Amino acid sequence: MTIKKENFEKTFRIGDDLTVNRLGFGAMRITGKGVWGQPENKNEALKVLKRAVELGVNFIDTADSYGPHVSEELIAEALYPYPKGLVIGTKGGLLRSGPNEWSGDASPAHLKEALEGSLKRLKLDTIDLYQLHRIDAKVPAEKTFEFLKRIQQEGKVKHIGLSEVSVGDIKKAQQYFKVVSVQNMYSIDNRKWETVLEYCNNNKIAFIPWYPLSGGNTEKLEVLRKIATQHNTTIHQIALSWLLHHANNILLIPGTSNLNHLEENMKSISIELTDRDLEELAQNNPYTI
Repeated sequence: MTIKKENFEKTFRIGDDLTVNRLGFGAMRITGKGVWGQPENKNEALKVLKRAVELGVNFIDTADSYGPHVSEELIAEALYPYPKGLVIGTKGGLLRSGPNEWSGDASPAHLKEALEGSLKRLKLDTIDLYQLHRIDAKVPAEKTFEFLKRIQQEGKVKHIGLSEVSVGDIKKAQQYFKVVSVQNMYSIDNRKWETVLEYCNNNKIAFIPWYPLSGGNTEKLEVLRKIATQHNTTIHQIALSWLLHHANNILLIPGTSNLNHLEENMKSISIELTDRDLEELAQNNPYTI
């Protein structure tokens, strides 16, 4: 699925009307350790958000569960009133009980509370992209999807996306609303969701990978290290660049609470991988299930 150089796109249209740069920012890491509480250095976190926009980021991904609530509050504090064209995507459907502790709740009652809280914290009347953080096995998917359809009809959200879903899940949700984005774990060394990426690419659905370098494939890490040395970059930068070169519907949201790391991530868009680089990276790359 690798993109030919002449066909490489730096932007993508979410839902056919929101044009975003393909290198965005994920706002999970601006919270405290374990994605819990306030960041160790709040001023740095606010500077990172402002600098990201200065560097061309116009798509920020967050969730009510990051903190919880902290990430959304910091985004508003740093960037409101928002610059024209900035798309903020948030998520609902997970509960938090402590650092690194997550549990699902995609019931309409919880999602209603989560959505209202997100609107208030982000100081928005409508959320551009609202993503279901997880399908909840305890709740019939139909009830969750019906709720999402209703809030879209009410104008509280403009577009709807999903996270950690199969092609079957997407097709089921499409019976209720247009799915414009899918956020699944995916990287050059963990391609379990390759069929989902292909489905999204064929249907003009944004694919937003999280955990872009999982470390699960030792052979691939060696190739990444070699190519990073040749380009005088880091392994992480090459992994991000590969994702951008792999499919034009991939939107990247690398996150950090450190200004230097942000600057490093943003340089990934300008790395020009050669055909030879891409051939080497394509070898010895079985899907990790």
